[in-house]
Amino acid sequence: MGYFFYAYRADLGLTGFHAGRQNPGAEQANPGLRPAQIVWQTVDRTPDGFKVQMPAGASEAQIPAYTGQGVAEQVNMIQASVDPETTYAVAWADNPPVEQAAGEDIEKTLDLARNGALGRTQTTLISESLSNRGGYPAHDFSGRNAGGGILDARLILAGTRLYMLIAAFPAASARRDEDVNHFFDSFSLTAAARAD
Repeated sequence: MGYFFYAYRADLGLTGFHAGRQNPGAEQANPGLRPAQIVWQTVDRTPDGFKVQMPAGASEAQIPAYTGQGVAEQVNMIQASVDPETTYAVAWADNPPVEQAAGEDIEKTLDLARNGALGRTQTTLISESLSNRGGYPAHDFSGRNAGGGILDARLILAGTRLYMLIAAFPAASARRDEDVNHFFDSFSLTAAARAD
């Protein structure tokens, strides 16, 4: 699942490191960054197995996810930006490349998805935790890139469908715990997600 983030890391505000040299961090370039004010709306994707609250103006796309062999597979994603550098998104796929590579090993699937997301966004892991959401295994993690960008993500493996919730910020000062928690905690699986 994490494979698609490389192409979309600019949209997710995670481009602080280019061509092997460090760019000035967003925090240094603009120390007055503040969290954006968010107008939340419920996005009902029951046919896709979930409901979630996202910032207003969510749009959807099909984006390529690449297997370890470079083969492109389509991944569904909805995203909403509250400002040019703060993005909330949900991506999902049935039997995604990471699950295929893990051979249905749940822990390995979640670890591969985490590692792929961190690698493709050029972020370093700063925290992680395992949990259970709606009866399914979940893996929360946060990362920071060389430019100061922050990525918070939650992976949920519901049968063979992998969901990834993403909250990306240009700097720590642009992030608010209550917004990330609101987004993550508003996500609920529906009956469509429960078929294995």
